[in-house]
Parts: sequence; structure tokens; C-alpha cells
Amino acid sequence: MDLHNCTLCPRKCGADRYNGTGFCGCGSNIRAAKAYLHMWEEPCLSGNNGAGTVFFSGCCMKCCFCQNYKISSENIGKEISATRLAEIFLELQEKGAHNIDLVSPTPYVPQIIETLDICRGKLNIPIVYNTGGYERIETLKMLEGYVDIYLPDFKYYDNKLAKKYSSADNYFETVTAALKEMYRQVGAYKIEDGIMRRGMIIRHLALPSHRHDSVKVLEWIAENLPKDDILISLMSQYTPFYKSSLHKEISRRISTFEYNFVLDKARELGLNGFMQERSSAKEEYTPEFDFEGIL
Repeated sequence: MDLHNCTLCPRKCGADRYNGTGFCGCGSNIRAAKAYLHMWEEPCLSGNNGAGTVFFSGCCMKCCFCQNYKISSENIGKEISATRLAEIFLELQEKGAHNIDLVSPTPYVPQIIETLDICRGKLNIPIVYNTGGYERIETLKMLEGYVDIYLPDFKYYDNKLAKKYSSADNYFETVTAALKEMYRQVGAYKIEDGIMRRGMIIRHLALPSHRHDSVKVLEWIAENLPKDDILISLMSQYTPFYKSSLHKEISRRISTFEYNFVLDKARELGLNGFMQERSSAKEEYTPEFDFEGIL
């Protein structure tokens, strides 16, 4: 796709990224904020050694509660070449990373493909595409054969919530089409020796005041994707970061009742994956992951 008239993400803002930035805040050069062994992804991604995570600057979504807003909205980071990014991938592999975990990669898909071509024959660990789920089918198709594991969010069922909290139009239609394309590419998940090699994990962050929307998200997944072929990561760690204070209904932590309401529905629907437990809304939680049906 032409970065002189960028249409990589569903916004199709048409920015000339060689002479400015798009809605995402990204120009034509790769900009990254951090690369390291990340121990706090899902256990089948982090394993014992960590996921080889690269945080890219900028984002196609503008979530008011983003915990990484300094990277996603304020674009903190350093410009690097595709050659340097390839070196980083190989350095992470040398350090024992179980995968290369690309966080918010959408604005840089052409550059990432160039990077992976440079690494061809040298990089032998899975590539994880870690995304907010707001993706164009045309962009995802560019990644076929390059991505081994898709790690998308499915944030909202109600488009009004997506517009209000993430400034995203047509979110539901966009993300559901994207999930089907991701599954088409990678198929049923494969885990060997506790480490994911291929497949899809769909993340959902349960928001305060919106448990019924979360249930609709889970119901859509159960009805439209092969339950035995995919994994769900149901997250309880919502914290009112960034601009969430502008919306009273989400300017607090999620309660135990709200999260357990969503968790019970996930179990009722027979969804497998990683379910964070929390015993009290007044305490900081420690994630406890349920491996039943996975390993």
C-alpha cells in the first residue's frame, strides 16, 4: 500500500506519511519505543524465557483508557531502519525469546514485511501480531505467510462504545471481519511444550459498567468461530488510565461482581483460554490462569 496515500487501517485517512503523519501519528519510518523479553503476556507466549516484544509508537485506535498512551498517543519512541529492526528480532531470538511479539504493528505493516524478508532463513521463532483488532482485510492479507499467531483485541460489541471510548467507527463490523480473516490464515492453535507455535488468542478487557457488552462479545465468538480451535484471554486488569476520567462510568476499577459475571458466561459458553481470577475489587489482583483444555 502507498504511504503517500495511506489506507493501511480502517480509517483510510489518506495521509502522505512521507511528508507528515496519519491519524495514527506515524510517518514513513519505523518508530519503536521498546524491545525486550516480556514475561507478562499469556503463559503460552511468555513461557519461561519471555516473548520477544517490540512496542511500536503510534496507534490506529485512540482508547481513552490506554495504559500505553505515552507510546500510542504521544508517540514516544526512536526511529529505526528495517535493517536495525531485523537485527533486533535476531537479538531477541538469540536471548531465548519464544516468539517475536509485535505490539500495535498496523501502521508499519509494509516495513515489518520488509524486515521479515531481511530475516528470512535466520528467524525461526513464531511471529505474533498483537493488535487492537481494528484492521482492514486488505492489510491482513498482506501478512499471510508472515504471521504465525494473531493476538487481537475484541473490545466492544456496541459501536457506540467504540466511538465513545476509542474514536473508532464501524468497530464491530471491522473487528469481526478481521477475526475471521485471521483465523482463515492461521487455523487451529498449536501448542508444543507449553509454547504456542501457531493460532489465535482473542483478548477481551472487561470494562466497568459494561458487563452486558462483554457478554455479547463472548457470545459472538462462541457462535461465529470454532471454539475448539481458538483461545480466549479474558482480562480483569482494567485501570482508569489516561483520559478515562472524562467518562464517569469507566473512571473506576471493575468490580469482582462485574468480572465474575463475564467470567461465568465465558465458562458457560465453553470458551477455552486464559481467565484471570480476582477475589476482591478492593485488592490488587494476581493473575491466575486456568490451563484447563489448553495444555
